[in-house]
Amino acid sequence: MKRLAFKTAFPKTIPIFTGFCFLGMAYGIYMNASGFSFFYPLMMSMLIYGGSLEFVTVEMLLSPFAPVQVFIMALLIQARHLFYGLSMLEKFKGLGWKKFYLIFGMCDETFSINCSAEIPEGVDRGWFFFFVTLLNQIYWVLGATLGGLIGSLLTFDTAGINFVMTSMFVVIFLEQWLKEKNHISAIIGLTVSALCLFGFGANTFMVPTMITIIILLAVFRKPIERMDNEITNKETTLKENTIKETATGKTR
Repeated sequence: MKRLAFKTAFPKTIPIFTGFCFLGMAYGIYMNASGFSFFYPLMMSMLIYGGSLEFVTVEMLLSPFAPVQVFIMALLIQARHLFYGLSMLEKFKGLGWKKFYLIFGMCDETFSINCSAEIPEGVDRGWFFFFVTLLNQIYWVLGATLGGLIGSLLTFDTAGINFVMTSMFVVIFLEQWLKEKNHISAIIGLTVSALCLFGFGANTFMVPTMITIIILLAVFRKPIERMDNEITNKETTLKENTIKETATGKTR
C-alpha cells in the first residue's frame, strides 16, 4: 500500500523538485553569503519549512533582538496557510498521526497537489498525501543544504546575492498580477506599502504594512469577489457569443 502510494505521488512532485532545488540552492548560498554555515539552512529548512519566511529570517537573525516583531512578521507571512488548512480539514479527516505532519509540511506547492490531485482507486489517500508532502520537503532541504555547502566553495564575489529574495517576491507578484481578473488586491498592496514606507521608514514599515493590507482585503473581500464574478460572467458570455457567431458563419 505504501509503495503504491509512493509510486503514485512521486511523478506529481517532479516539477516541484526542479523549482525547489534551484530556489533552495539560492537560499543556501544566500545564507552562506550572509555569514551562516550550511547547518543553518539545513535545520531551518527542516524545522521552519516556509520558503518566504526562511528568506526573511536571514534578515531577522542579522537584526537586533525583537521577538514580538519577529512573531508578528512570521504570523503575517504564513497567514495564508490558515486558509489552506481550513480547506483541507475534510481531506485530512481520519488520517491519524499522519495528519500532524501534513499540517506542518503544507506549503503552497504541496497544497496545490494534494488539493487538486485525483487519487486513483486502490491508492491509500493518507499515504499519498504523506509522500507528496515528504518528497517536497526533501527537495527543499536538499536544495538548501547543497546551496549552503556550495556557497562556502564559491570563489567569486557573492555580494548582492541577497537580491534573490527581492527578485523572488517580484516574480510571485508578477505571476499573481497576470492570473488576477482584476488588480484591486495588487493595487492595495502597492499603495499601502508605499504609504507605510513613507510614514514609518524602511526599518519598521513591514509589520504595519501587512496588518493594514490584511484588514483592507478583509473589508473589501466581497466587492473584489463580486467584481471577479462579473468579469468571469462577461468572459463566458463573450466566448458563447463568439462560438455562436462562428457556428452561424459556418452554417451560412
